[in-house]
Amino acid sequence: MRVAGSAGRAVAWALSMTLALAAAAYGRGPSAGEDGPLPARLSDERGLSRWAHAVRVSPVRRSPSPRSSPVTSLRWRTEDGRPEVYLALRAHVDAAGRTWVKVRLPRYPNNSVGWVPRGSLGRLRAVDTALEVDRRDLRMRLRRGGRVVWSAPVGIGATATPTPAGRFYVREKLRNAFGDPLYGRWAIGTSAYSGLSDWPRGGVVGIHGTNQPWLIPGRPSHGCIRLENHDMAALVRKLPIGTPIWIH
Repeated sequence: MRVAGSAGRAVAWALSMTLALAAAAYGRGPSAGEDGPLPARLSDERGLSRWAHAVRVSPVRRSPSPRSSPVTSLRWRTEDGRPEVYLALRAHVDAAGRTWVKVRLPRYPNNSVGWVPRGSLGRLRAVDTALEVDRRDLRMRLRRGGRVVWSAPVGIGATATPTPAGRFYVREKLRNAFGDPLYGRWAIGTSAYSGLSDWPRGGVVGIHGTNQPWLIPGRPSHGCIRLENHDMAALVRKLPIGTPIWIH
């Protein structure tokens, strides 16, 4: 009888764990680092934004429903092997009580978004920074809490290979990127893509230093954004992962 009772408890425990994991996959149950329900708006992309790494390689759907068609899948790593980053925009609880998060996606076409179960993302981390790239006056501005705290001239894509416009975010920071002086000592990978990018892996629109500072400000690139090396070093110190980027 004791054996049967132990076996029953083991089965019950296994069942409860299975249900807990299934619930977590769709946003039920506790979320790491959070207490209570998420606010509907997770990022305003100006003064307060939130981002997370993927903890499951799950489908990204067009709408917050398990029946919605997938547009892509979450992934673990960037093209350069760093943990992939997703900017969280909104939260939604469906009729079944599942929490979904709308995220910006690092992919073609640019400015893509989609919905994933809350449990597919890790802890949400907050940033109060936002980066603006003005392609008309060839200038970059970093804001913290809405206030400009840093600014510098930039080089952007040429007319035939323009730097894309839209809403993006910072995915990674690389030191001595690719061992090529073309990039200076630092490079920042963004969620934007260009058909013919200076970035060696995958067409990422990067922000990086240069060995041709006399071309800044200007339009010398294939889509990437260039800074003089001293400006790039200053930006890397001030710019956290997950910072939203507005290119216009």
